[in-house]
Amino acid sequence: MNILITGAAGFAGKNLSEALKNIRDGKDKTHPALTVDELYLYDIDSPACLLEEACEKADFVFNLAGVNRPENPEDFMRGNFGFGSTLLETLKKYNNTCPVMLASSVQATLIGRYDSDYGRSKKAGEDLFFEYGKETGADVLVYRFPNLFGKWCRPNYNSAVATFCNNIANDLPITVNDPSVCLELLYIDDLVDEMICALEGRAHHCEFEGIDTVMCEKGRFCASPVTHKVTLGEIVDLLHSFADQPKTLVMPEIPEGSFAKKLYSTYLSYLPREKASFELKMNTDSRGSFTELLKTEKCGQFSVNISKPGITKGQHWHNTKWEFFIVVSGKGLIQQRKVGSDEVLDFYVSGERIEAVHMLPGYTHNIINLSDTEDLVTLMWANEQFDTSCPDTFFEVV
Repeated sequence: MNILITGAAGFAGKNLSEALKNIRDGKDKTHPALTVDELYLYDIDSPACLLEEACEKADFVFNLAGVNRPENPEDFMRGNFGFGSTLLETLKKYNNTCPVMLASSVQATLIGRYDSDYGRSKKAGEDLFFEYGKETGADVLVYRFPNLFGKWCRPNYNSAVATFCNNIANDLPITVNDPSVCLELLYIDDLVDEMICALEGRAHHCEFEGIDTVMCEKGRFCASPVTHKVTLGEIVDLLHSFADQPKTLVMPEIPEGSFAKKLYSTYLSYLPREKASFELKMNTDSRGSFTELLKTEKCGQFSVNISKPGITKGQHWHNTKWEFFIVVSGKGLIQQRKVGSDEVLDFYVSGERIEAVHMLPGYTHNIINLSDTEDLVTLMWANEQFDTSCPDTFFEVV
């Protein structure tokens, strides 16, 4: 399949282009039925001959080109309607009736604050493409995008999320006049997934009730079925919790498919080099070190313990807390004894055969470095964060 992407250097265009390159080059094997042959990546500075060749040979066209913030209001119509006319006339020139996707905007509803030069230019583009479909019989897929966010989105342009992520990641101020303002947001990976669905003939259709998307099989418009409605205040609070993570070590809840998970990935993409790594506090003594790595809100915490040769650590038990000990380097012995019993359970562990050993509630336990020369490195997970006011830890030699 030969695919033309206009606006290929823009936010959506770049993400879609890279996704299709991965499919073309065999790096992404999650779409076995989709074959990508030639990718025509067209943008404002591309030669006209590229558009000519692409319109002659394309099997699918993604028209992502558009103008968001021109210096002159008349450039809205020139960029969002004028180029669309050029694209469609070029397709007609070569009698190419392949499917054509148009990136429009919810602002084309022209409702309330969306009644603007930008919205009118998007609505004119929609009408142009729908008329082209009637005239030629080509399949026309018109998407009214809500606010987009994700990696590579330009801050201080037309995305509040990109601006917030960039500024908070780089310790710059942000301004939120009304935290209760609600946005409908579409994550870039969900958008790309929908574009691939469109390529495979599985586009999701919809109609609009005002500015609200109503998914329906016979809808005139198309839409990604996955969006998120969140307030500016919720976005900013999440971003500040992400920014605090290197200090608190607490990872907020990021369930699969959640807005928080997608926003965290977006935030990380704006981190400057000096924040891409951060130092952890090592608690060291003559026996070695103990370092907390990561804490979760509801699923405990991770730590790494380093024991010097011949050293024994632990010698305590818990009522309710339980742990995994996972030796990743060196050779050691983990011992456990049920409190009130004389029976000792021995577990010989080694980084050469990685295994997880439960530290059982009600069992006093230790870990002994059996080497005379090498450190013993153990990854530890506890089912709860350590609470100094209620440590649930009681000394007793195994």
